Amino acid sequence: MTVEAQLEVVCDAPRNFAALRQALIDRKHKLPKRLAQVAAFTMANPDEIAFGTAASIAQRAQVQPSTLVRFAQALGYQGFSDLQSVFRERLRDRIPTYEERLRALRGHSNAALKVGILFEGFANAAEHSIRLLRDRLRPEVLDNAVSLLAQADTIYLIGQRRSFPVTAYLNYTFGKLGVKNVLIGSASGNDPETLSFATPADAAIAVSFTPYASSTVEFAQRIASCGTPLVVITDSPFSPILPSANAWFEVVEEDFEGFRPMSATLALSMALAVAVAERRETK
Repeated sequence: MTVEAQLEVVCDAPRNFAALRQALIDRKHKLPKRLAQVAAFTMANPDEIAFGTAASIAQRAQVQPSTLVRFAQALGYQGFSDLQSVFRERLRDRIPTYEERLRALRGHSNAALKVGILFEGFANAAEHSIRLLRDRLRPEVLDNAVSLLAQADTIYLIGQRRSFPVTAYLNYTFGKLGVKNVLIGSASGNDPETLSFATPADAAIAVSFTPYASSTVEFAQRIASCGTPLVVITDSPFSPILPSANAWFEVVEEDFEGFRPMSATLALSMALAVAVAERRETK
């Protein structure tokens, strides 16, 4: 029996998004290459899975439509549309609140009131993101990451595009706390040369979210190949920077009108920075 055939023997297909996500995490290393590619795409683009057609999704995921069917059946679903219903159910649970806010926003001519509604939406998204991280964060993982970073001679900070404000904040905070660090993101374009100085006595933090910055993936792989311990902050167990990580955190930022506040990520970064400085001080 082939690996894909073995995967198809599933008693009960997950009927909510949380259970589906956990099932994919549990089988991450058992999935054949193409099915793993689909799994990574579905977790990174759940809204597109809910709204798209099999043809459009297959094109975006760079697979054949038949691969989507095999992927669904491997998880115990009758077909791709059966799997798709889980993603649509997730939207039914999530969207009404946003739709109500948007209708309220468009229904008011008062500019100040519109701004207030926007702020409430972003504040609620931030609160939800932090609450989700608090529920998922395991103390032993945080302690392990702090240990790796606290014993480093120099901490390299890797993050591009949306993630750059996070590494810039860590650069500022570590500097104020007396922790030697290097912010990767030079205007002169000499980041590869800077990273070449990293050794196993150092450590690095890489931050990247969907869509993952190719430079961050490249830099994370480069620094890990030098034996430098790497702590990763990302949004999916299928993130391309995870294979290089010694410790990692999954942070999913809730969005409002397509924009994602970085509240949970910054809260985690603050905890890491202060904990690292405190542990270095005690040593």
